[in-house]
Amino acid sequence: MPNHYRSNSHISEKVRSACAKLPNQDLAKTILTILTEQRFVGRLPHFTVEHLCRKFELTPRELSITLLPIAAAYSLPPISRFYVGAIAIGTSGNFYFGANMEFVDTGMQQTVHAEQSAIAHAWMQGETGIQEISVNYAPCGHCRQFMNELNDAEKLVINLPESRNNSLHSYLPNNFGPKDLNVTELLLMPRNHGLGLLNTDDLLIDTALEAINISHAPYSGAYAGAALETEDHFYFIGSYAENAAFNPSLPALQVAINNLILNGFELQNIKRAVLIEKKADISQKVMAKQLLATLCKLPLQYIAIE
Repeated sequence: MPNHYRSNSHISEKVRSACAKLPNQDLAKTILTILTEQRFVGRLPHFTVEHLCRKFELTPRELSITLLPIAAAYSLPPISRFYVGAIAIGTSGNFYFGANMEFVDTGMQQTVHAEQSAIAHAWMQGETGIQEISVNYAPCGHCRQFMNELNDAEKLVINLPESRNNSLHSYLPNNFGPKDLNVTELLLMPRNHGLGLLNTDDLLIDTALEAINISHAPYSGAYAGAALETEDHFYFIGSYAENAAFNPSLPALQVAINNLILNGFELQNIKRAVLIEKKADISQKVMAKQLLATLCKLPLQYIAIE
């Protein structure tokens, strides 16, 4: 593991440090207890959100703003040292944490932005809609374009600590999106592409197949799914999220890495990685191999489907 990714602080210590700085220490102690009990998985089910809102007399929006420093604790910014946290509020009422992630010795386009992180986290947990996204800094243009791919983009609300209840399109006037390319398949819509392999008998490959079958690639048809296995045999899924503007697209391996980190694991926990793609005019194979090699010096198992 390169030194860039080694840290003396486990995610548990980073979360504890963030909680210690919250103004409301009663809330901080409660949320720390909750996250400790769930092994620092960075999400809160709707019933926990409802309990916290009742106990501390907050709305879900107010709670999400308050918890942004904790979401930012999941950041991995070895280049910028700039910690961004985001929380996506699903239509289910669940909270999904997100954070910016940067990777050294590879291209800048491998970066995961905090809003992308929270959305991808929600998507990989089966969420089918995002109502609001709270973030501790104003979304960059890249993220505004990425959010415009969502099935709920027209109604999406963006909250900042100093400015709340803003529509996405107030940040993205005269927007360009799927409708401009006559695409009706939107990000987070349920789907199954029906792709498969015969006689895999490998849970990691089966997990990557699950990922490719829900991937979002309506522009290129280059469906892709990734899966990671840890040393303790935990499995994490990652699906490709394509964008109408192409460059804000989020590769499958990054989605899987994001999923792993927001579930309280570290990069050094990765034991195996697989990427499955449908053959098309574009491929994530080279970038994925390079990224995995820089992160944990592991080979990428690659499978192409006709």
